[in-house]
Formats: sequence, C-alpha cells, structure tokens
Amino acid sequence: MTSRSVVEEVARRPSLGQAGRVPVLTATEAVAVARDVGARLATGAGERDRYRVLPTEQLDELSASGLLAVTVPREHGGAGLGAATLAEVVRHLAAGDPNVAQIPHSHFVYVNALRQQGTADQQAFLFAEVLRGKRFGNAQSEIKSRHLREHATTLRPVGPTGSGGTAREWLLDGEKGYATGALFAHWIPVLAHLGENGPLHVAWIERHAEGVTVVDDWDGVGQRTTASGRVLLEGVRVPADRLTPYHLTFERPQVYGAFAQLLHAAIDAGIARAALADAAEFVTTRSRPYPDAGVERAADDPLVVHAFGELELQTRAAEALVAEAGRAVDRASAAGAGLTAEAAAEASLAVAAARAATTAASLDAGSRLFEVCGTRSALAGLALDRHWRNARTHTLHDPAAWKVQHLGRYAVDGTLPPNNGQL
Repeated sequence: MTSRSVVEEVARRPSLGQAGRVPVLTATEAVAVARDVGARLATGAGERDRYRVLPTEQLDELSASGLLAVTVPREHGGAGLGAATLAEVVRHLAAGDPNVAQIPHSHFVYVNALRQQGTADQQAFLFAEVLRGKRFGNAQSEIKSRHLREHATTLRPVGPTGSGGTAREWLLDGEKGYATGALFAHWIPVLAHLGENGPLHVAWIERHAEGVTVVDDWDGVGQRTTASGRVLLEGVRVPADRLTPYHLTFERPQVYGAFAQLLHAAIDAGIARAALADAAEFVTTRSRPYPDAGVERAADDPLVVHAFGELELQTRAAEALVAEAGRAVDRASAAGAGLTAEAAAEASLAVAAARAATTAASLDAGSRLFEVCGTRSALAGLALDRHWRNARTHTLHDPAAWKVQHLGRYAVDGTLPPNNGQL
C-alpha cells in the first residue's frame, strides 16, 4: 500500500467529532499521515512566521489526525508506538513547520511521564483524554532560576497533612517560562516541589482552571509561532489525585531524558530537510547562473551542485543518527525495570550524537541556502531566513557542545553520561 493510499484509508475512518476519539494509527499509518500533514503545514509556514500567525487550526488538525495519541499504551486503547516511529513522525512534521512540531513536544514527554509514574486512575483518565484529542502543554522551566534544573514553584497543603506529607488538596503557586504548548493545551503539567524544597511532582491542571494565566509574550527570533511564553500560577487548587511523582524517574537508570532529547533532534533534522528542499526549489526555478560557470541554469553550476551534495550528505547523516537513536531508546525501554545503567547510557549517547549532528546540519543548511541560491534569496518577503532562525533558536535547547563532551568522555575512558533529563 502506498503512502497516499494509507492516508486515504485513515481519512475514511470516523472523524473525532463523529467517533468521540481520534484514530488509533499503526506505525506505517502514523508515518504516512505525518508526511501528509507535514506537506500541508509547509503551505503557509513562511507567512505564519512573518506575521506571527499562531497555528491554532493546524494544531486542531494535528489532534484530529491521531498523531498526538500514538504513544498511548495499548492497554489503555492506544497504539503504544515506540520512540523510533515517533521521531520519524516529528521529523516529517518539522520539515513542514517546526513550530507546529515543537508545540506538542512536551505533550509526548508528559504522556511518557504518565506512563512511567502515573497511578492507574491517573493513567485511565488522562490517556482517555489524549484519545479524545486533548493536548498536554508544559510548565516546567523557570526564567528566574539559576539553572534549568532549579524550581521555585511550590505545592502547599490545604489543611493538615498526614504521614509522608500527604494531603487531600494542595495550592500551587509559581511562575514558569518557555512554556511551549501551554497556550494551546487542555491540560498543563506543572513541575513543582511538594512542600518547601520537597520532592518534585507533576501537577496536572486544567488550562482554564482558576488561578492559571498563560501569557503569550514569546519574542524569539525563530520558532516565532510556538507561543513559548509564561504560565502564572496563583493559588491553583490541585487535588491529591492529580499529583504524579517526578523525582522517582531519576532514582534508577532511565531513558526519560533521552526520549525527550530525541524529539528535539527530530525537529532539528526536519528543519535541515526543509531548508534544503526550499533551497533546491529556489535554485531550480528562480536563481540566475553565475557567468563564470558557463551554464544556462544555476542548478547546473558545479560549485552549487557540490554545495548541495555536501548539505545532502550532512542532512542524511543527521537523519540516520536520529533513526538509530530512536531504535536505541526503544531497545532500552524494552528492558523495563531491568534497565541497567550501561544500557541507559547507550541510548543517551546515541541521542547525544543525534542532537550534535542535527544541530550542525540544521544551522548549516539554514545558512548555506543563501550561498547556493544567491542574492535574490535574501529578500525578506521570501522568509527563507526562517530556517536558520528556527534552527538557531531551537538548537539552544541544551548545548550541543555538552553532548559532544559526554561522547568524548565515554570514548576516552568509558565514563557514563549523567542520569538526568537532558540526556
């Protein structure tokens, strides 16, 4: 079955409005649908970037497609697809519009957190929400903290607490930044301390709950339409059954961090591919040849062809590393509770290599497209500069140099990377 026929078969299924839930996609269907959605996202991506038009309709289409539910476990009615398939899905979406691809990044990460640490009741309720097309946002990072793993947001008990600090209800206060996805979310997972300096928990709060304010003040040079602004939390009431322990994730070997970083790498790989595709379209339809090349078309200039060859090689290598990293995360995840530190490290290092490679590929493709396309490509109305701006902005999620550092330490003396959410 061709990719087009797969998409047509999925489209014949009952819609979200008719069925009350999204389609449950196989791995083949998910990749085909992502490729199709990504192609549609590419139309208008430049205009949305230029005028900062938020992709509300595009996200609704993404929800209805079933792609945001692909990692819901089978025992909860989902497809339970793995990291390798999800990375391919995200890469195709990012090749269309990396803004739209980044918005549900935390959605997938917190579906993973729910799968690992959620109670049976939490999983039953929230996975059902995802299968109904609901989106998770993100309120994790804090702008005023000293570093990205420091959090001041706190949950305080309402009334007396029992043994172990338990209470029936908690009040949530704090301010979060870089809250990608929160503006478009139905549920916002908030990372907060349980009590003063207590263990970190995820508080699941409704987007429009009393005391929740989402501020759209994101002003990045790239990824302009992700609405990665702030979330203000003032006395938000959170019942105890909406709290999930987060700290337990890192008390044993894990690939939670590798999973999250893999999706970042997939976004960057998509940006590289999009830049290369736009450059090829421009040089074959709009560029003038340089006189010294002695050719009729700019696309036949041997220097231009050589530059394209270099970029294609770099982009293919980055895509291959993303695919291998996805398989490594899946192999480690399959070990379950038996995951060893060495197996977790193997996945983290594979993802680190992918992150470093996709960072370079996206930045180089976004910059060198002007080299191969010429002066005309620099016109602001074409918005070709968005590829570099998107790459430069998104690749700042965790420095690539630290990925290389951990790879180097492992290569030199076998030092395993640290056990945290950035690897």
